[in-house]
Amino acid sequence: MFIIPALDIKDGICVQLIQGKPGTEMVKIPNPEKVAKKWEDEGAEIIHVIDLDGAINNHPNLIAIKKVLNEISTPIQLGGGIRTIEYAMKLLDLGIHRIIIGTMAIKEPESIKILSKKYDSNRIMVSLDSKDSNVVIKGWKEKINKKPSEIAKTFEENGAGSILFTNVDVEGLLKGFYTEPLVELKNSVSIPIVYSGGISSINDLKKLKEVGADGVVIGSALYKDKINFKQSLKLQ
Repeated sequence: MFIIPALDIKDGICVQLIQGKPGTEMVKIPNPEKVAKKWEDEGAEIIHVIDLDGAINNHPNLIAIKKVLNEISTPIQLGGGIRTIEYAMKLLDLGIHRIIIGTMAIKEPESIKILSKKYDSNRIMVSLDSKDSNVVIKGWKEKINKKPSEIAKTFEENGAGSILFTNVDVEGLLKGFYTEPLVELKNSVSIPIVYSGGISSINDLKKLKEVGADGVVIGSALYKDKINFKQSLKLQ
């Protein structure tokens, strides 16, 4: 199980929001590239970068992303505002190891097939974000009346190499989570599932490992010192 530190970028700085809502920043750190370097130095094998400007305002923060790319050699998986095939290809050609596609994957499943054929499928991750058990898109503002497990197989069949599952109901709250939606999703596909949302302790990581998560993204718990990153890596 990969332990993956999160780096969310908004207005050129590293932030942590509560349930993705602008104005709820519980963490603000300048120079995201230096934060990425810290996680690299502490042993991260991959870093999870979310461009919140792209996700929320549809204004990609390419300057900050390029700074992170130039600062570290650790692979990056990047999501947020990737809503055209052209932009997805631009990021992959730029050197992003893996892109995370949400809204476009759901609106245009064919885009996953096109990208996975041109690039290695391991570089294409689909984001399935769940709120009140239903999939949400467009920065978690629009709801689709389907559960993640009901549509995940479509993305696997179109060539996605993995799925990022975020439980928005608990994301950023540091109050734990429930595993049933993750288990249900894992049972619907055979590709790796990376989990995100509500993680607040080492015991939470152990619980995820027990139910078979292939990776876990940790954000607020790291920045609020609820989890020691080096200690968490012992669970990999």
